[in-house]
Amino acid sequence: MKRILLVEDESHVCSFINKGLTEEGYQVTIAMDGNQGLSLALEHSFDLLILDIMLPGINGIEVCKEVRSSKIQTPILFLTALGTTENVVMGLDSGADDYLAKPFKFIELLARVRTLLRRTDSVENAEKENEKFRFADLEVDDKTKTVLRSGLNISLTSTEYRLLLMFLRNRGVVLSRMDILEEVWGVDFDMGTNVVDVYVNYLRRKLERHNSSRLIQTRIGMGYVLKQADEDSK
Repeated sequence: MKRILLVEDESHVCSFINKGLTEEGYQVTIAMDGNQGLSLALEHSFDLLILDIMLPGINGIEVCKEVRSSKIQTPILFLTALGTTENVVMGLDSGADDYLAKPFKFIELLARVRTLLRRTDSVENAEKENEKFRFADLEVDDKTKTVLRSGLNISLTSTEYRLLLMFLRNRGVVLSRMDILEEVWGVDFDMGTNVVDVYVNYLRRKLERHNSSRLIQTRIGMGYVLKQADEDSK
C-alpha cells in the first residue's frame, strides 16, 4: 500500500482528499501545519508528499526545501491557490515535482498522484545504463546526475533533469508538448495546464544563467527542439 503524507490546514479539504485517496487504496497521514508536516516527512518514509503552500508555521515552500536539503527524493505535489506562473516557478524551484491549483477536481488530483507514483516505480524498477551526454558546452553524467555548462555546475529538480535528458536523447528532433507530457510526466492526455511551457522556460533560465546561448529552441505550433541557434542558418 502506497503511503501519502497530506499537509493541509483546511479541514474540509483534508477530509475530501483523505476520503477519496483512502477509497482508492492509499494510506494517508495528515498534518495540519508546516512544522508537523516537516517532522513527519523527515522521520517517516512516504511514497508521496502533497503540500499546501499557505500553511500555519512554516509554509509549504520551506517544507519542500528542507525535505530536499535532507536528500529525500520523495515526489512532492503542491496544492496552491497561488496559480500565477511566478508562484508556480517558485514552487518548482524549491524542489517540487508538480503543482495543482485550487480549486481542483478530485479526478485530476488522482491522475497527478498516479502519475507521480508510477514514475517513481518506473525509475526504481528500471535497470538504468550509466550514460554521459555532451551537447555544445553542456555535459551531463547520468550516473552522478551532474549537469555542467561551460564547466559550471547547474542544479536541477528531478523533473527538470528528466526533461533535459529527454532533449539530449532526442537532439535535433522537434518534441511536441504531448511527447514531453508522455515521457516526463507519464501521462497520455492533455492536463489542461501550461506545465510543459513553465518547465521548459525554467530549464532554459538555468541553462542560460551565465549568459550562455540558447540550446532549447521553440518551434511555433509544433513544440521544442534541442539545437544550437546557428544550426538553423546553415
